[in-house]
Amino acid sequence: MSPKKKEKDYYPDLKSLLELLLKSAFGEFYHLEITATKTFSNKLKAQIPEHRNLIFHFLKEAPPDITGFIKEQYTTDFFVAEFKKETLRLDDIYQVRKYAELFEAKYALLITTEEIPEELKRLSKIVYLLLSLPGYRRLTLVRFDEQQGQFVDWFEENPFVKRMPEQTNSS
Repeated sequence: MSPKKKEKDYYPDLKSLLELLLKSAFGEFYHLEITATKTFSNKLKAQIPEHRNLIFHFLKEAPPDITGFIKEQYTTDFFVAEFKKETLRLDDIYQVRKYAELFEAKYALLITTEEIPEELKRLSKIVYLLLSLPGYRRLTLVRFDEQQGQFVDWFEENPFVKRMPEQTNSS
């Protein structure tokens, strides 16, 4: 673990881990790319409805670190992720919310190498809309453990794990 490691040095590993998660949840029907360089591929741009192309005007200055989409049977859902090498702050949450709202993203992650601050967890309980996104979607905070090379903590929960519906007695 080198203190000189820059945020951009983490992007390839994070993208690979995210691809594994998406593959297990959605099969081959996803696409992710590192967009921190302010470059969006034609493949990604093609998924943006024409009436929403204006979002790229606002992403010129500061795009999400990783952007992508998931194709399901009847929908295309967007994915944005922002990475912070330091302790998360309230402003970081609002930064990811901005990206999620511009893309109308179903999945929005704020990833950090540090422990997720208890203050942010508690604040999300009293300011309910803090991690809420339009359309009953949620922003997720994630801790990446560099030693283990994996995600180790999700708040509130990992959105890519299929949850089993509670069984009901139908007798």
